[in-house]
Amino acid sequence: MGARDEESRHGGSMLGWTGRIALNQEKIVFLIAILLFGAFSLFLNGFTSAGNLLTLVRGVSTLGILGVGMAILIIGRGIDLAIVAIYAMSAGWTLHLANGGIPIALAMLIGYLFALSAGVLNGVLIAYIEVPALFATLGMASFVYGFARYALVPLYVVYMPDTASGIAWIGSGFVFGVPVPILFFALVSLLGFAFLRFTKPGRFIYAMGDNFSAARMSGAPVRPMIVLQYAISATIAYLAGMITATAVASMNTNIANSSMIYDVILVVVLGGIGLSGGRGGVRNVVVGTLLIGILLNGMTIMDIQYTLQDVIRSLVLLIAIVIDSIVNPRDEQTAQQGDI
Repeated sequence: MGARDEESRHGGSMLGWTGRIALNQEKIVFLIAILLFGAFSLFLNGFTSAGNLLTLVRGVSTLGILGVGMAILIIGRGIDLAIVAIYAMSAGWTLHLANGGIPIALAMLIGYLFALSAGVLNGVLIAYIEVPALFATLGMASFVYGFARYALVPLYVVYMPDTASGIAWIGSGFVFGVPVPILFFALVSLLGFAFLRFTKPGRFIYAMGDNFSAARMSGAPVRPMIVLQYAISATIAYLAGMITATAVASMNTNIANSSMIYDVILVVVLGGIGLSGGRGGVRNVVVGTLLIGILLNGMTIMDIQYTLQDVIRSLVLLIAIVIDSIVNPRDEQTAQQGDI
């Protein structure tokens, strides 16, 4: 299947500096994160306080969780531009249903089924109708937001009702002093790592990303696997949405039209998961999330204008994509229809 060495597949792409010294992108990004953390610690008052460090990790937990979902797709040579729309609208509808008197457990089930339906439909469009992932998920993002705003959630901001206070711990609770969103990020990362590394579907995903045609000819169930990938992505999106909704007791559905999707792609690509597929892992997402968290927290403390922060994040994403294009050049398979 055009197999690549194990370290390159699971740890990121290799950047050879000399014949004897080689660093992969994951290690370079981790080193940059350490240096940035050190610089902010020296020059920014309060950066290393326990409260700020907890805020830092908690603030990017949702982004990291979404990054895990995106990573599972990109490793298999897919992409999901609808993940943020599903994240926002499914959680928003859940709160809207609860506000209408539906028991919160039933509202969560209905909201999850909405998210799952969007994910499965994405997978069917890509796997069976062979719509390129980029266009299928872009169209799905617009459909999910438009349909939900028209028929399901008539409000831009949906607040969590008092009857849903029993689930507030999901986004605002603590376990032994650790915010629950951080624990969810750790749990999703661990489950994602185990799924990709130790299960047969995980091995199929790597094979599909490494060489889709060879994986299909070898008998891998590539179409059902694509549907499974997007179902997992939608499930993770719903979890992340409920964490955000319960953390701030509301959901702003306009976030579906924000630049958040670029941040999700950023933590994946920046950590070293190649857009050409077949390599990288959850560890790369954690490293990319760590760097972005440090950067965003530092810029916030420095009171950098939000618009300028967007420019900086966009520049970092562009640099990461350029590096990925150089390190992971596109081959004959990555140019085929359906690739990102």
